[in-house]
Amino acid sequence: MEGILSMATITAQMVKSLRERTDLPMMECKQALTECNGDAEAAIEWLRKKHKGKMAERSGRATGEGRIGIYLDDAGNIGGIAEL
Repeated sequence: MEGILSMATITAQMVKSLRERTDLPMMECKQALTECNGDAEAAIEWLRKKHKGKMAERSGRATGEGRIGIYLDDAGNIGGIAEL
């Protein structure tokens, strides 16, 4: 299937970027990117059609507060994330 990105090529960074732009759940962002072959703009339109207005309700919410702590041991085998 030429021209179609596989699930493996939808990166975490792509999902994170779309999530930051839409404030929708990670799995929905991943699904939108998968459905739209990795095209972020098309994924936003796909999500708009799917959610009809939910994005507008959330667009004014700020997420500038809080902290995230990350730990990874020297060997890179054990890690943790804490949100405060």
